[in-house]
Amino acid sequence: MTGSEPWLVVGLGNPGPSYAGTRHNAGFMVLDALAGRVGGRFKAHRRVHAEAVEGRLAGERVVLAKPRSFMNDSGGPVKGLRDFFKVPVERLVVVHDELDIPYGAVRLKQGGGDNGHNGLRSITKSLGGGNYLRVRFGVGRPPGRMDPAVYVLKDFSAAERKELDLNVERAADAVEALLTRGLAAAQNVFHAS
Repeated sequence: MTGSEPWLVVGLGNPGPSYAGTRHNAGFMVLDALAGRVGGRFKAHRRVHAEAVEGRLAGERVVLAKPRSFMNDSGGPVKGLRDFFKVPVERLVVVHDELDIPYGAVRLKQGGGDNGHNGLRSITKSLGGGNYLRVRFGVGRPPGRMDPAVYVLKDFSAAERKELDLNVERAADAVEALLTRGLAAAQNVFHAS
C-alpha cells in the first residue's frame, strides 16, 4: 500500500425523507457531519448508485459516500465505489447503527460477522469477505418485545434526540481518529468512555 489511495468512508442508511431521522440512518447522519468537516456536499456519483464527496479529513484523502440503495442492498454500491476509487479493503470504513451497543456509545473494529445487520451482510457478500473497518453507532436494544427490525426504522426518542447531535459528532471524531491514529489507538480513546 502506497498511502496514495484514498480512504473510503461509507455511511449506511435508507434513502428518502421518511427514513431520515431513524436509528437505521445513524450512518448517514455521521457522514453528513463528516461532509461538513471536509467542506463538501454530497452529489450523485456518475457511475455508482451512491452519493459521494471527495476531500481531506484530518489531512487524509477521503471519499465519503452514502449508497442510494436501501440498506439491505448496500453491497453493490460499496463494491462499486471501492472498485472505482481503487481502495484496498484495509482503507474501507463502514459507519452503521448497532443494536448491541448502548445508545450513544461508539465502538470500532475490523472484520467480524454481520450480527444480523442486513447492510453489513450485503457488503460482506459483495466484497467476498468482511475484513473492513467498522465504526458502530450504538442505538441500544428495543424495549420490551418490540421487533428489532421495527425498532431501527423508528425515529430516535425525544430523550435520545437531546444527545443525538453530540453523539453523531463523537462518531465523526472516531472516524477521524481511525484514519489518523489507527484502529488500536482509536479504540483506546473511544472504548474507554
